[in-house]
Amino acid sequence: MKPDIVLIHGLWMTPLSWEHWVDRFSAQGYRVHAPAWPGMEGNIEQLRRDPSPIAAMNVSKILEHYDRIIRGLEAPPIIMGHSFGGAFVQVLLSRGLGAAGVGVDAGTVRGVRDLPISTLRSASSLLRNPFSRHKAIPFTAEQFRYAFGNTLSEADSRAAWERYAVPGSRNVLLEGAFCNFNPKTALKADFAKSDRAPLLFIAGGEDHVVPASVNKSNAAKYAKSGAVTELKEFPGRSHFTVGQAGWEEVADYALNWAVEQIAAKVTPIRSATA
Repeated sequence: MKPDIVLIHGLWMTPLSWEHWVDRFSAQGYRVHAPAWPGMEGNIEQLRRDPSPIAAMNVSKILEHYDRIIRGLEAPPIIMGHSFGGAFVQVLLSRGLGAAGVGVDAGTVRGVRDLPISTLRSASSLLRNPFSRHKAIPFTAEQFRYAFGNTLSEADSRAAWERYAVPGSRNVLLEGAFCNFNPKTALKADFAKSDRAPLLFIAGGEDHVVPASVNKSNAAKYAKSGAVTELKEFPGRSHFTVGQAGWEEVADYALNWAVEQIAAKVTPIRSATA
């Protein structure tokens, strides 16, 4: 029986960003769930007109939302997350959830201290005035191209911005940015946990929001764990790797890796003389 797949979107996005992956995985017979962050169930136009549900978000609410969804499934699913969704995957796996996890351009959790200049520049609109937390700030087309579409043509980046981008939650971003200063943060993973599900980090070689170097640092934090942790870098890909041309290669790699890891875990190992 094929496992369900749960897809978790990131900041400035909605589940629509996974549309190609949903179709591709569904066509292979998988039951795919791509729920929105709580309060973000409206369509793109609604959220742009009234971003108050986005402004009200916080990390704990989002994590508990996905925790309930995953626990409500018949069997542990494959959990895949993009950007902040990749940070959420790490936390959920640390809670013992999931059969396998994939973080695509994954956001970091407490303990990973890398904060490159390109990350700060990508998030500059949300980082202004950190004392004004409960705001939802949109990207301009130019800001989106630097952060998400830097390897796309101007026309393709604008088309992606028009179809997918919604205002981002300043509160969620600041929780992520300052998680290393908050010992009570919800963005905390157990790096030494050895009985969690296998975890794959997928990095984009030209990602401005979460550079490949950050994914490498994040993956290295799990070195003392007995659980499987792997990293795969796709050169030349931006932070919009789930939707830009060539997304099929990334989606197929993520799914095949997860399926192979699950099979290896449940298939008894036989000796050469058996």
